[in-house]
Amino acid sequence: MSKDTFTNEDVLKWLKYYAENTPIDLEQITMMDVTKGNANIIPTVESHKAVLAFMQAGDLEVFYRMWNAGLGDCEVWYNEGSEPAGPIKHDSLKDMIDRGINASAGMLVVNEKALSTNKSGLGDLLAGVSSKEVGNEIRNVILNKMRIDAEDTVVVIGGEVIAIDAAFRASEGKVAAVEYNRKEREALEDNIDYYALRNVQVLDQISEDTIRDIPAPNIIFVTASASTDQEIDLLLGKNPDAIVVIYTLDFMAAARMKQKLESLGIKNPEVIQIRISRLRSDNTMSNEPEPWIITGSKEAEE
Repeated sequence: MSKDTFTNEDVLKWLKYYAENTPIDLEQITMMDVTKGNANIIPTVESHKAVLAFMQAGDLEVFYRMWNAGLGDCEVWYNEGSEPAGPIKHDSLKDMIDRGINASAGMLVVNEKALSTNKSGLGDLLAGVSSKEVGNEIRNVILNKMRIDAEDTVVVIGGEVIAIDAAFRASEGKVAAVEYNRKEREALEDNIDYYALRNVQVLDQISEDTIRDIPAPNIIFVTASASTDQEIDLLLGKNPDAIVVIYTLDFMAAARMKQKLESLGIKNPEVIQIRISRLRSDNTMSNEPEPWIITGSKEAEE
């Protein structure tokens, strides 16, 4: 077996090995090949009871990163070699944070606390993210409008928390993220590192040069700005059928964005405003900013 490549035959051997040596029901197992580059092990383990992950030798911090993300109580089944043979071991992940992957092999991670739903509205779990004015409830509405599938290519402009949420959902796809504000860009990069997200690419800007090598996006999220018209033109040039979701706090900008989408052949873009009020401890209400969200795609009209 190649140290970095897992063939179908290899996968079947590892499945047989764990079926014979662990009490885990094979029907519960989700498989992922982390050696292929885009696979995100942390969100996958968070949302599945048992993950058979095919790992590449030399990843020295994988267990530390998983522990840091709150997965210390998971149980890891593994062996010491690169072949599915010999004695099997199992330890709590929190007891493995000082060791890395010393051989390309399959390891089985069992998470009894897994939540099967998509993770969104990460809030305080994000390291250093400001999240601007976008609260959890509003982010959930935005993500619902984006309709992200596992293999989608998503472009996020000016929405650092949305980019992280999108990376969790597009677990086998790709997220290209642009953040012009320096502090928010640093927060974005911190969280890409914190969650060990391998499917996020940070771009300096949207231009013909920067998007040339990314796949045609299925979904585009933009926080409206002076450059939004040009950004949408370039991105829809790669895929005219992409879903476009635009966020703004400015009514005039919302009206202009609706007209912009219509000028590009998107009929009847949806425009909604969201209002969130919270009850304070003194029984008075506090109102959060009330954003406009504009959504449309040519494909949805067919």
